[in-house]
Amino acid sequence: MTPPAAVTAAAAPALSARTLRLLEGPVAPTLLRLAAPNVVVMVVQAAVSTLDAVFVGWLGSDALAGVSLVFPLVMLMQTMSAGGMGGGVAAAVARNLGAGRRADADALVVHALVIAAVMAGAFTLALELAGPALYRAMGGDGAVLAAAMGYSRVIFGGALAYWMLNTLGSVVRGTGNMALPATATVASGLVYLALSPALILGWGPLPRLGIAGAATASVTAFGLAALGLLGFLLSGRGLARPALHGRGLRAGLFWEILRVGAPGSLNTILTNLTVVLLTALVGPFGPAALAGYGLGARLEYLQIPIVFGLGSGLVTLVGTSVGAGDRARALRVAWAGAGMAAAITGTIGIGAALFPQTWLGLFTSDPAVLAAGTRYLRIVGPCYGFLGAGLALYFASQGAGRLLWPLLSAVARLAIAAAGGWLATAVLGGGLAGLFAAMAVALVAMGCINVAAVHLGAWGRGRDTA
Repeated sequence: MTPPAAVTAAAAPALSARTLRLLEGPVAPTLLRLAAPNVVVMVVQAAVSTLDAVFVGWLGSDALAGVSLVFPLVMLMQTMSAGGMGGGVAAAVARNLGAGRRADADALVVHALVIAAVMAGAFTLALELAGPALYRAMGGDGAVLAAAMGYSRVIFGGALAYWMLNTLGSVVRGTGNMALPATATVASGLVYLALSPALILGWGPLPRLGIAGAATASVTAFGLAALGLLGFLLSGRGLARPALHGRGLRAGLFWEILRVGAPGSLNTILTNLTVVLLTALVGPFGPAALAGYGLGARLEYLQIPIVFGLGSGLVTLVGTSVGAGDRARALRVAWAGAGMAAAITGTIGIGAALFPQTWLGLFTSDPAVLAAGTRYLRIVGPCYGFLGAGLALYFASQGAGRLLWPLLSAVARLAIAAAGGWLATAVLGGGLAGLFAAMAVALVAMGCINVAAVHLGAWGRGRDTA
């Protein structure tokens, strides 16, 4: 068997200087260098998401509850396009560049855009047809349901903007260029912050759109950022550009993306389905409980983009190392990323548990809403560190092309949270506290399964078909 160093050396003539730096630089500094722009971006996105709820909060608790119903599905689309299928795109581009296959990396861009267009159409159609019934099943009724539909129709009508931005960003990140997607995302956030309050309240010549104004601002901001990234790739200034080189669309290249992107997307579906089912369990406790849980769950969701800041670096660095045959380096990268993610999310969760009013008070002063949100944060918040470690190893596993155990961990989380939550509320009468306890146990299980799987050799035994 050829040693990894020999593989890298043999491929070196076909590798760019940027790719060689990914393969040869010290692990922690290289990961931090890749992650830094994305961490900044994720902090900006977290701020934008927080202000989104603040803006919507101006319209009252019914509007907040309505957005709480839609939010898990918006995050499903975001995490699927950026972290699920997007991870498959970034990993495929990174592996091909790591192996010196530049032409295939170019063709992967076109295949990724085809997948993005199909997936965007599927989201638009599904939520237009099934949205009302779904939000009603989750506890929406009357003014809450009307608010949910007003927000949902605009967001998912513009699904193509989200899929294109996140897919193009994944392509660029797969080449090792983290700064450009970061810049595009920050610019998108600034556009949103300027437009959203103006469209919600009708400032100046702009129409007063209410809750639909927040959604319109979001779609517009994402669409403009996507056009910027597309222009960069078409210019040929990156390591990959949209080009088929006369060979047409190929099933093998679709599979190169989908073999990681499809199970990764299923993972995001399971994660978001967990929140949807738990939202439905909270619904019978009333609008105040629904709004309070929604605000608490929003902080949990914000851990995903924060870890994605590290995760995008993990996908690229692990994928490049695996493509070059250096699996030992890939594992060192994975453990470094998992430790960093656990420290960040654990600190946020413990802080939220100790000082819940700091977060919840940004959105509401309603005592009933604050009580429900506080109970959630004090029970679930201390377990966020397990969520961070599990998510980091999920992203690292995308780079390695080994997603079976992350997928199983998501199934375990869904089963424990949903079944345990139903048992706590419907059978044992444990109320919201019992439901939130089931959520906490589910997060611990998810993190521990991923850590154990990688530690016990999930990346190095046989061929992982998932």
